[in-house]
Amino acid sequence: MLQKVREIIKENNRRLAVNNAPFNPVTGRGSVGERIKVKIEGFPIRTQWLPKMMMSVPLVKNLSECGNLDRFMSESISKDYSEEDRLKVIEKFVRIRCRHDFAFWAAVYVWIKNKGGGEDVLFRLTRPQRRFVERLEQLRLAGKPIRLILLKARQWGGSTTSQIYMAWLQLCHKVGLNSLIIAHQTSGSDEIRDMFNRMLESYPVEMLYKMGEAYNPAEPKLVGVGMSGLIHAVPQRNCKIKIGTAKNPDSCRGGDYNLVHCSEVGIWEATEKKTPEQIVRSACSGVLYKSYTMIVYESTANGTGNFFELEYTAAKAGKSQFESMFVSWFDIDQYSLEFESEEKRVEFARWLWDNRLRDSAASDREEPGKYLWWLWEIGATLEAINWYVIERAKYHDHGDIASEYPSDDVEAFVHSGARVFDKYNVDKLKKTCKPPKYIGDVYADKDTGKEAFSNIRFQKDGQGLLWIWAMPEIDPDEIVTDRYLTVVDIGGRSNKADWSVITVFDRLFMSDGGKPVVVAQWYGHIDIDLLAWKAGQIAAFYDNSLLVIESNTLETHDKERQVDGDQSQFVLNQLGGVYPNLYARSSPEDSIVEGKPVKYGFHTNINTKPMIISTLIKVVRETSYVERDKRCLDEYITYEKKQNGSFGAIKGKHDDLLMTRAIGLHICYFEMPLPKIMPRKMKRLSRHRRAVSAATI
Repeated sequence: MLQKVREIIKENNRRLAVNNAPFNPVTGRGSVGERIKVKIEGFPIRTQWLPKMMMSVPLVKNLSECGNLDRFMSESISKDYSEEDRLKVIEKFVRIRCRHDFAFWAAVYVWIKNKGGGEDVLFRLTRPQRRFVERLEQLRLAGKPIRLILLKARQWGGSTTSQIYMAWLQLCHKVGLNSLIIAHQTSGSDEIRDMFNRMLESYPVEMLYKMGEAYNPAEPKLVGVGMSGLIHAVPQRNCKIKIGTAKNPDSCRGGDYNLVHCSEVGIWEATEKKTPEQIVRSACSGVLYKSYTMIVYESTANGTGNFFELEYTAAKAGKSQFESMFVSWFDIDQYSLEFESEEKRVEFARWLWDNRLRDSAASDREEPGKYLWWLWEIGATLEAINWYVIERAKYHDHGDIASEYPSDDVEAFVHSGARVFDKYNVDKLKKTCKPPKYIGDVYADKDTGKEAFSNIRFQKDGQGLLWIWAMPEIDPDEIVTDRYLTVVDIGGRSNKADWSVITVFDRLFMSDGGKPVVVAQWYGHIDIDLLAWKAGQIAAFYDNSLLVIESNTLETHDKERQVDGDQSQFVLNQLGGVYPNLYARSSPEDSIVEGKPVKYGFHTNINTKPMIISTLIKVVRETSYVERDKRCLDEYITYEKKQNGSFGAIKGKHDDLLMTRAIGLHICYFEMPLPKIMPRKMKRLSRHRRAVSAATI
């Protein structure tokens, strides 16, 4: 057996051991959160693994230190303690544990429908459910509001877990917590209502009261409120449970609610009355941002550009109140297929290793070996990959299985077209991405005109829009010609418009066969004419670097401003009259001879766009440049070739960073000469010295 195959088998055994580690929610072994092993002789459960936070409770601390229930009773209660006294101590301990240990409470008191049919079963958390509860508990124990967006594969009980966790907060923690649950459609709300009925029907009435309080064993635990049938109350806890549907927006109105769970948000459809955004806003607007409040958006993915995808993306990027969480198909135990023998397992591991670089599949119902190896690299077991190979045969397109069984939170959101960039090649660029050394902006004596280039300086500002990974290197005596390149992709002024991007490349190392490096980037929203001057200032800051502005983007956005006529060339001509190194589509000398006006800027059209995208594909494939901003990699993996043959970002995404790389790297490799060192006094910049080939005009 190859050494590498042995290593794969060894690692697989380790993963299986982690996945199959002992879990007993009653004893607490292997359960959620940090645990302390405690032995108490004479206790109904002699050995328990208790939540660490529970050990600060005096009764628990004293019992664990004593280690013997009878001794504790005689020393702390009474030498003549009765059996009733003993049972009261046990009950008090159990109640304390119920408040601190959700998994224990659920496994002892919560009956749910058995998915396989037959009698009801107690709710015992599965592996992904334990991960989910651990995230919820981290927020609760930190005293934070619970705000979570859960992107998931199908059929592991994420919705059920969220709803029962909310019930735990209502029944065990605080009186008066009201909950609102919004299902996708009526059948979903009926199932949720049935779950609560089933749970409370078997729930002990005495557990709804403080210990020792009087109660009637026959009293109702769930009663209807009003005539709608949507709201029920648990009178003993002074709390309400409202269940609505996205199909009926009026049923989703919030109010005095503390806990909100929005189920399958990704497939909510916009109605004549309300969009998903409006439904969520109506449901959640009254929930205060404080501890013991909870809002969970949960769903499988359903394409891009919709409310759920946009909110998940914002949470993942840290730009939201919410945290993001993803559950892949191989996190779910049922999606695994054992091998017939150890020999078959070894054979599969050897095949996986031998085909790890194969990027083509024998049919459209298989995945290439490269993809299956990637599954191994991100944590799937051999048994899980074996299951995936069999399941994949049901689908003729990768996007179809990815929507049901996503492997990561990128492929979960199905693309309508074909991805342009190989995700494995994009991953290689991550190694050089890092936070900027400096954040701020460049300033001059004026924002426009000749004085826009007087006294150019960089000023640090934590809220600045210019990120710098490497400051310009300028020697007063020597110059490295053609070293820096500044490229501009123009967006809009409003926050909802595309971003404007100014990217600076350092080409120094290309003279020795090295790679161009992204060294600075401005990213924000600004008036278009001011952006052109800002780009000129940044280009000047980087030793009067060649400045390339995508001119057709400028023309498009200029027209959108509804000014009289096309002002784009006017803006560029103004800039070109002052800045000495502005990219032009035809050389000034030819224009003078032929009497034609200079055409400044790079024009992206049906001829040039495939050309620069082809260059970028090759550069990314060969890792032929150094990226610094991880956000650009996100744009690569959400860029596609549309069904009509055009290129663009998938719905709801951007390609602004990507386009500066496409234009800039094409010019780096095909239009600019290699950098060389010469005395600065011998260097005379020839204005607008760049000319492009006829293919780019």
